[in-house]
Amino acid sequence: MSFRTKFALIIFSSFLALYAVIGGLLSTRAQQPTNDPGAQLRIFENVLQHIQNDYVDEPNMEKVRAGALRGLAYGLDPYSTYLTADQVRDYRNNESKDNLVGIGAELSQVSSYLYVIAPVKGSPAEEAGVRAGDIIEYIDSKATRDISLYDAKQLLNGQTGTEVKLRILRANARPLTITVRRGSFKAPASESHMEAGKIGVLRINSLADGEAADAKARLQDLLKQGAQKIVIDLRSVAGGSLTEAVEVANYFIKDGTLAETVGRESKVLKTFAADPKKTIFTGPVVALIDTGTAGAAEVIASAMIERKRADVVGEKSFGAGAEQQLFTLRDGDGLLLTTIKWASASGKPFLGEDRAKSGVEPTVAVERPEVLAPIDPEDLTGNDDDSVAKPNQPNDKREVTPEAKPQQQPEDTQMKKALELLRDKPAATTQKAA
Repeated sequence: MSFRTKFALIIFSSFLALYAVIGGLLSTRAQQPTNDPGAQLRIFENVLQHIQNDYVDEPNMEKVRAGALRGLAYGLDPYSTYLTADQVRDYRNNESKDNLVGIGAELSQVSSYLYVIAPVKGSPAEEAGVRAGDIIEYIDSKATRDISLYDAKQLLNGQTGTEVKLRILRANARPLTITVRRGSFKAPASESHMEAGKIGVLRINSLADGEAADAKARLQDLLKQGAQKIVIDLRSVAGGSLTEAVEVANYFIKDGTLAETVGRESKVLKTFAADPKKTIFTGPVVALIDTGTAGAAEVIASAMIERKRADVVGEKSFGAGAEQQLFTLRDGDGLLLTTIKWASASGKPFLGEDRAKSGVEPTVAVERPEVLAPIDPEDLTGNDDDSVAKPNQPNDKREVTPEAKPQQQPEDTQMKKALELLRDKPAATTQKAA
């Protein structure tokens, strides 16, 4: 058997193994031949034959196989990805990551670009000037359009105190380079304050494990101060825990379904129902969301809307919330595949097939004119002559740094609208303050 034939058998076996996994996880319908794995496999076979017979050089079939597998995962969602054997070992061995830290930003991928959903408050990324809606075009000298979201996150991780340079594309601004010093970080606890009219403002900064208890304490403090109406600020809260989000929603909603997880063919895997004993506040509520709201925070916002509990003011949220499972392939490679999506009480996933079908729509749309709209990655061509994405010339040593923060903060139009809505509502009668 020739060397070339052996490689052909290896790659055919890999494709067959991969389709055995995907075939058991993705919906296939006879009336949709384009969704038939067998038909797709025949296309791959044809491409492989051309590579074997017509490519100008002797192809490295192992690289061809790896590239094909990356491409298959790339066509699903930003969070599904092909992992090399080394990455699989690293993924499973959490101990090897104890000395690594990141920059502190929730990230996704839109139109192949690395997209900042929101920096974590108080993180190195935020302190360096990274903003929600930024597009990271380069990590050091590595173009992010050439790599997966998983690979991009690995590049951002590193030793405490080391630096990473990010080339940022931002609306109505020249491309800029931001240097971020990696370090440990933790989002600050929830914050609260009182506004006129006995309105309490509960600012959620994180929905990571344990944060619901802190939000509860801040809410109870507001009630002790006489709050009869509440604003829940969920803006730029991305990531976090589904169970923590359900817990916070339950503080305001005493019955009914709050969220679901769904699997293949929209099958409900788990339902999260409100527990009346956990409800603390039943008075008027308004929630705030923006384009940096994603994941766990969308659970709270959607529950408020679908249970008709509160107005949700602001901008459409980003759309995230999914869980992945690792499937081991031949030679130790792996497929990190999304198998579960988080969904609202009605079963609508926050992570949709595309951006138009993702996220939560506010009931009262209010944009913030003081915040520049992010670049739409779908408007970028990816070409060097793109006016917004054009790299600096090699001999151009200039780096544009973030603008200094303005001394006077502009009016928060979304918060203003939330307060206006609440002042028109009758106050609560009795609340559980302890």
